[in-house]
Amino acid sequence: MLSAGIVGLPNVGKSTLFNAVTQTRKAMAANYRFCTIEPNQGIVTVPDDRLAVLSGISGSQKLIPAIFEFVDIAGLVKGASTGEGLGNQFLGHIREVDAIIQVVRCFENSDIEHVMDTVDPIRDIDVINTELVLADLDSIQKRRTKQQKLAKGGDKKAQAELDLIDRLEPWLNEGKFAFGLEMSPEEQAVLKGLFLLTAKPTLFACNVSEDELAHPENNPWVAKVRDYAEHHHGTRAVVVSAEIESELCTLPPEERAEYLAGLGVEQGGAGTLIKEAYYLLGLRTYLTTGEKETRAWTIRAGDKAPQAAGVIHSDFEKSFISAETVAYDDLVAAGSIARARELGKLRTEGKEYVVQDGDVMEFKTFL
Repeated sequence: MLSAGIVGLPNVGKSTLFNAVTQTRKAMAANYRFCTIEPNQGIVTVPDDRLAVLSGISGSQKLIPAIFEFVDIAGLVKGASTGEGLGNQFLGHIREVDAIIQVVRCFENSDIEHVMDTVDPIRDIDVINTELVLADLDSIQKRRTKQQKLAKGGDKKAQAELDLIDRLEPWLNEGKFAFGLEMSPEEQAVLKGLFLLTAKPTLFACNVSEDELAHPENNPWVAKVRDYAEHHHGTRAVVVSAEIESELCTLPPEERAEYLAGLGVEQGGAGTLIKEAYYLLGLRTYLTTGEKETRAWTIRAGDKAPQAAGVIHSDFEKSFISAETVAYDDLVAAGSIARARELGKLRTEGKEYVVQDGDVMEFKTFL
């Protein structure tokens, strides 16, 4: 199962946010540095309104959403790449996840200590990014020494790795992330074997105060983080209030909407954060529906129909014949599978069909 790691400086709201999105109390949230040492892991469900709609069409008895893993990683500090604040240990935890969610503090609160004394999310991001880059530079320099010996012996894989390292080193020295370097498909394959921190896709979470969630556009730090995310990482910044989310997870579902309405917002930011992280990981969803259950199945972007069938059972991929497929919007407009078939919206797709997010599918196999 793919995972997204929550990282950031100490006391920015990582553990509080982790507890909220995983609906657990696994992570200690306290007003002191390094209250988290070992990473906390939790399964999150991906919010998907389509499940309830399809359930209404099919009369399903059960709804099963998509899931993936969140990991709460202890706060990094300046000097982490050289071991400051148990940094080497924490950087190792980041290396094990598939994507990074950087939580940045965008609120003032004199009761909550800030490790850098003042609130400045761009400075905080630069601190984290610098440590990730320095850790990667150290990693590729050690890797270079090992691969040089193999390359001298004629090892072509080692030489390909050295060639990429020669391109990566000056790039990283400029403070840039590895994923931003233009690479061929062959180099991308080599990059995966280097397990670099800066090769992981990144998303930013702006943690705002309770009274700012309704109008985040009025928070100047949020605007700066959004601009930074777009122009330096080509990614998004999601606005969330860890304080509000921690309250929401203690309320029964029927009271959550009322609580949010009282704050002037329709929904909290945790659901948006989860969905953005899901897409950041390159994950997509197709759906199955019937009287027994309506279910969201997780695939990777670009997967073809047989691979999607294999998510249900590995034998389905081997014995795949075809897939009856209808787009979610077309099915909802038709009101039933039978009507979608009459309207020509239900298609029979073969082995080369690339599954689209929201496809409603039923597979035919030799089994």
